[in-house]
Amino acid sequence: MSPLPLPPVAAPYQLPFHYGALHTIGLDHLVDPEPVRAVLAEHHPALTAAEFDGRALVSLNYQLYFAQYPSGGGITQEIEVNIVAHPAAAADRLPQVSYAQYAQGYDQTKLLGIARVHVLCDNPLAIDAGRALYAEPKYPGCFQVSVPSPNGPAGDVWDIDCHAADLAPDGGVRRRGDALFSLAADLDGLPFATADSTPVTGYGTEPGGRTLAGPMNVHHPYRWFDLAGPGARGRARLTVHDGGGEVGRDLVRLIGDTPAAGAWTFQSPPVAAHHRPYYLA
Repeated sequence: MSPLPLPPVAAPYQLPFHYGALHTIGLDHLVDPEPVRAVLAEHHPALTAAEFDGRALVSLNYQLYFAQYPSGGGITQEIEVNIVAHPAAAADRLPQVSYAQYAQGYDQTKLLGIARVHVLCDNPLAIDAGRALYAEPKYPGCFQVSVPSPNGPAGDVWDIDCHAADLAPDGGVRRRGDALFSLAADLDGLPFATADSTPVTGYGTEPGGRTLAGPMNVHHPYRWFDLAGPGARGRARLTVHDGGGEVGRDLVRLIGDTPAAGAWTFQSPPVAAHHRPYYLA
C-alpha cells in the first residue's frame, strides 16, 4: 500500500496554527450510545463511537483564544459539540480504558478523538479556516460569558451562553435571536487531577466523504475534575434554550438531562503584568 498524501493547506492559511493564549472549559457527558451512533453515522460514517463501560461520550468545549498575525491580533470564541470516536478500521488497535483514564491521557494511540458535530464561532476567519483546513462543521455563533480571569475576582466559575448568529455584510458576525444553549460550571474548591491528554485528535469529514484527522497540542497540562466524585454532582449543567434548532435538537437527542461526568479546563498563564503605580513625592 502506497503512502497517503497529506491534505492540502488551503490558501491563504499556513500550518501549524499557533495560539498566543487559550482559555477553555470542557464538559463530558456519558450517555446512551444508540442516539450517538445514529448522529455519528450522519456526520462521520467512517468513525465508530467510543464506549466506556457501555456508555458513549459527548463532549462540549468552549474556547477563548488569541492569535497574533503579521497585521495584528485576533480574538476568537467558539464552542464545539463533539462525539468521542475512533476510525472503524482501527478498533483492534484501541487500548481498553475507562472514561477517567481517557480523560487523563492514558490513550497514547490518540485514535480516540473528537468527531465534531457542531462548531459555533464568532470569528469569520476562524470559521473559514476550520472548514477549509479541518473539514469542521463550523458556522457563526455569538457568546456572552463570565469566566475565571487573573484580571477578575478569584474563583473558578464558568458561565457561557451561546447565541445564534449570521455572517454580517461588514465581514463580522452578527447576533441573531435568543440563546441556543448555555454551559455553566462551579468548580470552586473541587479537587482535580493534572491531565496530560494532548495531542487531541480532531476528526472531520470532507464533503466528498473522505475523513481526515488533525492533532492539536496544548503545551501544558489540563486540570480534570471528576464530577461523579463526592460533593461534585450538580456543579455543572447544560441548558438547551432552543430545542427546535439543529444544534438544540442534537443536544437534546444526545445528552438530554444527563449530568456531566467530568470537566476539564486550561488557562494560559499571564506572560507580563503592569503593576500598581506609586507617587514620587
